[in-house]
Amino acid sequence: MQERRFAHRFQKPGPAVLTHAHINQIATAVPEYEVHDYFLRFAAGSLAALPRQQKLFRRMADKAGIDSRYSCIEPADDPDGQIVDRSGIFRRGAFPGTAKRMDMYESAAADLAMLAIDRLEMDDMRTSITHLIVASCTGLSAPGLDLEIVHRAGLSPSVERTLIGFMGCYAAINALKVAHHIVRSEPSARVLVVNCELTTLHLKETDDLERLLTFCLWGDGCSAALVTGEATGIRLDRFKALLARDARDLMTWNVRDDGFDMVLSGQVPATIQAVLADNVAAILHGDGVDEIDLWAVHPGGRSVLDAVQRTLSLKPEALAPSRDVLRTYGNMSSATVMFVLERMLKDGAARAKGCGMAFGPGLTAETMTFGIAT
Repeated sequence: MQERRFAHRFQKPGPAVLTHAHINQIATAVPEYEVHDYFLRFAAGSLAALPRQQKLFRRMADKAGIDSRYSCIEPADDPDGQIVDRSGIFRRGAFPGTAKRMDMYESAAADLAMLAIDRLEMDDMRTSITHLIVASCTGLSAPGLDLEIVHRAGLSPSVERTLIGFMGCYAAINALKVAHHIVRSEPSARVLVVNCELTTLHLKETDDLERLLTFCLWGDGCSAALVTGEATGIRLDRFKALLARDARDLMTWNVRDDGFDMVLSGQVPATIQAVLADNVAAILHGDGVDEIDLWAVHPGGRSVLDAVQRTLSLKPEALAPSRDVLRTYGNMSSATVMFVLERMLKDGAARAKGCGMAFGPGLTAETMTFGIAT
């Protein structure tokens, strides 16, 4: 009798019905100062005493596939002058230390984040936001950007906050992964995801060719996205993280006394190619490459996009959105792939299948599959 009374406790449960998370909206923003040509001239001038290196720099910069980039730093009139920015903070021979750069980040990041959030046009829904996820790897402070957003955006003081810091370019996929899990566990959740990066704050004085070429990829930018269980927009399906063995030194991001220091090895594209080639089936979760309609690839650089295209044998137009974002904005670290997804949210056909991927220190590849909701 007792066995019958308690038997129901041990019965195998039926299959759980989980809510799909969707990116309902994406808005993006960049600072007002377009700086690409200015920074190229500054970098070339740093190699004035090394004419062969200077010539090589100019040739490689011309092939980078970038026409414009934006910065929170207002450039001075002459990139060869003693003062690099109009405020006089970056002076040749006396560039600011990390503390000053963090002061600049604390001010400029909040302004840029609010510009993107305001473009979501959700004024009447801000108090309904239940969770806030902020990803950034270009600045640190406490109280931080997350609390500043809560205050300035008028979010509920009890909103649940998550910070994703110092992951680099792949942090956007991780932020979406966290939002995905939140919505699946709390179907009524309304998650605001913000990726804000001020990469150009870490401008350095150097005559190292590799570092100058790396810096000439970077731009500042921010994205804001609303993720909920409402079946509109981009449906988030499955995620897969990959880590290249014995490649941790190929891409690094370290805090130094003179700002943050990015090292990006020329071996990165080949390593990405090898990792993708060995893991295509795992990334696509059983689908074939020819079954994917949309490729939201983080444009870490032209050579990175070329490596992905070669490895997956993609048609040139498959990476057109990524190449367009690179050409227009450069590499904005974690925000960049969200700029690509913004285009797909606007232009993707209903029921289209997609694959997103971004790469960063480790060497790490974060990937996801998604679909355009009907």
